[in-house]
Amino acid sequence: MAAEAKQTCYEGSAVQSFLFFLEHSGEHKAILQHLHSILPGEFKRMGEGKNSLDFLGVGSGGGELDVQMLSLLQSAFPAVPLTADIVEGSSQLTDNFKALVAKASNLQKVQFAWHIMHSEDFQKQAKAKGNVKKFDFIHMIQMLYYVDNLAETIRFYHSLLKNNGRLMIIIEKANGGWDTLWKTYKKDLWGDGITEYRSSAEVVACLKSQGLKYEEHVIPNTFNITECFNPSNSTGERLLNYMTAKDQFYQSFTPEVRAGILDLLKNKCSTEKDGEVLFDSSLSCLLIYA
Repeated sequence: MAAEAKQTCYEGSAVQSFLFFLEHSGEHKAILQHLHSILPGEFKRMGEGKNSLDFLGVGSGGGELDVQMLSLLQSAFPAVPLTADIVEGSSQLTDNFKALVAKASNLQKVQFAWHIMHSEDFQKQAKAKGNVKKFDFIHMIQMLYYVDNLAETIRFYHSLLKNNGRLMIIIEKANGGWDTLWKTYKKDLWGDGITEYRSSAEVVACLKSQGLKYEEHVIPNTFNITECFNPSNSTGERLLNYMTAKDQFYQSFTPEVRAGILDLLKNKCSTEKDGEVLFDSSLSCLLIYA
């Protein structure tokens, strides 16, 4: 990565925090369930009559979801050559992705191109080169929090779609738990990694202003944050660290802010069931037409 290139938040300890969150939140499982129900039909419509298929993952992380999507796409068109360009700012997560690909016997014929850089650096590089490659399917899952210019990012990636292509954006649902937490405490939470928190509300407004045709699906999900209310519980503290994007939740805020965040998490962002506090981490999946 060039020295002047924008850094992502997923390096070093942040990677471990992210992987810990995935393990406890069930988020990938909820997304996968949804993708398995909608993508086979979408892929069939999108790829019909084409003699090659090109896939672009933007902010693909460790590739757990991409490997599944590529497998679905390949099984829909087993005889059609498939390329996959992957844009991911974390070299550590990209290494995880490459290890998954090496183990996936069905993906050995897919031609991968790895771009270890921030999505906006990829955008600048592509524009500088001219003659930009076009894609049948582009996804941006849980990554639009990290771009400076939302409208420009969507406009650029949408412009890369081939005829009948699809751009899929997955982001936190408007008025869900994350949206409530990060907008209520924006003064305390917004910072180096996330300078402006966005939910599906901001993305939908952007799509409408650009006159793009889309459909929206809700991906329901909750995860157990009961342990977050026990200050001596290490799992609870690690979840709080991730949820507030801080290395040390208890040292990062004043007692008043800390108490306010915990109260909000319990009473406005979650539901209680059988003595457990379940955080609403529902997502929105936006499928945008070429």
